Amino acid sequence: MNAQPKMNADTQPLLDVVHARKSFTKGDGGELLVLEDVNLTVRPGEVVGLLGRSGSGKSTLLRLIAGLSKPSGGKVNYLGTPVTGPAEGISMVFQSFALFPWLTVYENVALGLEAMHVARDEIRRRSLAAIDLIGLDGFESAYPRELSGGMRQRVGFARALVVHPNILLMDEPFSALDVLTAETLRTDFLELWSDGRMPIKGVILVTHNIEEAVQMCDRILVFATNPGRIVSEIQVTIPRPRDRNDPAFAGLVEQIYVEMTAKKGRTTTRISPAGGSGIDMILPRVSSNILAGLLETVAAPPFSGRADLPEIASELTLEIDELFPAAETLQMLRFAEIEGGDIHLLPEGIAFADAEVDERKRLFARHLLAYVPLAAHVRRVLDERRTHAAPSSRFLDELEDHMSPEVAEETLRALVSWARYAEIFAYDDETGQFSLENPT
Repeated sequence: MNAQPKMNADTQPLLDVVHARKSFTKGDGGELLVLEDVNLTVRPGEVVGLLGRSGSGKSTLLRLIAGLSKPSGGKVNYLGTPVTGPAEGISMVFQSFALFPWLTVYENVALGLEAMHVARDEIRRRSLAAIDLIGLDGFESAYPRELSGGMRQRVGFARALVVHPNILLMDEPFSALDVLTAETLRTDFLELWSDGRMPIKGVILVTHNIEEAVQMCDRILVFATNPGRIVSEIQVTIPRPRDRNDPAFAGLVEQIYVEMTAKKGRTTTRISPAGGSGIDMILPRVSSNILAGLLETVAAPPFSGRADLPEIASELTLEIDELFPAAETLQMLRFAEIEGGDIHLLPEGIAFADAEVDERKRLFARHLLAYVPLAAHVRRVLDERRTHAAPSSRFLDELEDHMSPEVAEETLRALVSWARYAEIFAYDDETGQFSLENPT
């Protein structure tokens, strides 16, 4: 482990990330760039949020900060000292509970101190204090299987806090919990933080929940994807405790939606024809049911064709990882436009919402072939072949010239789902064959 540097003064930054870059080598020897030119400073007393969609490199950045991975470029300094490995003084709470099922609550919490060779009496004192602090007093001898999800995550917090870190990294720690449990745990955490009862000096929270970021953070860094990068920084000056019904709270949520849908930071599907085939694209996995449901909701009163994205998210109980891909797919298909944090339906989007099932399919097929070059490419290949069939590898190989194998697989599966709904071609998952067996 790195030796923990001493704090010179409260004004000294806890952390400096300078021009950090992270890439991975692909199977074909090419480079997959995950993070590009990320700069981040964390000072004592701050909760800094990293907000963005899945795949924007937020968790990768946390691993660089924790010393679990090394940057491909730039540097990470903790208290002025380069991070070259797991740094003492930086702890992490994960999305999954990551507890050892054969250990009790007390044993799970004490594990980190034992690894640091802390004296036995000190281990006991600090472990019991951390368990009490996080609200699990009385459950010391319980095993993880006996605890609810919220209690198991509390054990994760106690385990991270017991080593008295300067920086606590939180990687979507509430996302695996039900809504009420997550809200309770967030509120308890913020109360402990505001009262100065936790042995930490700064927090970095990774989230894709905009309201969670506004509720918890002092600063919010908005990330875009392909590659992951910071596109804006938003200060949160609303006094704690923060009320979701406060107009200032709602205004800040709206501002963030606008920032995340602005062209400078938009993480839309790429449609960039390359080599004449038009397959240099990444398609999100969004079901036709969600697309139809979103069109119907926006078309109906009280929205009547134009809706505020935060209101739609609340109405349909969708987070940005669900709402944004659906809204952007409707924009890609020319059924809707996204502007200023709003979604408004184009005439054919309204026509789709009003149409019967068969007419919806015809509209969807027409737009899919017109505005998604990959769909037109697959259909053209099938039309031209004597057998009107082609293996999926035929298209995966082309996609992998432009993206990783995993993303290529996801893109093709997204297309298959839409094409089945539109009935423009068929796909047999067992044989991996595309065909015109059941087209309109």
